[in-house]
Amino acid sequence: MSSQFDIAETLDVKGASCPMPVVKTKSAIDELDEDEILEVLATDSGSMSDIDGWADSTGGVELLDQVEDGDVFKHYVRKTE
Repeated sequence: MSSQFDIAETLDVKGASCPMPVVKTKSAIDELDEDEILEVLATDSGSMSDIDGWADSTGGVELLDQVEDGDVFKHYVRKTE
C-alpha cells in the first residue's frame, strides 16, 4: 500500500509503547525541514490518539492522516515551521 504523500523520512517505532512513539516522532520532526512529511510506523494502538493529541497541542506540525494497516498504525506528520 503506497501513500499519497511525498515522504521525506520514515520512522519505525514498531514495538515501542507510550510515550516512545510520540517522543521519537518529535525528535524526528525536529530534524526535518519545513513542509517535509514524516511517516511514522507504530504497533501501539494508543499511538493513534497519542500522536493526534501531540500534533494538536504542538505548534509547527500538522497531522495529515492516520491509517490502520493490519497491526501497523501509519501516521503522516508534516512540519509546518
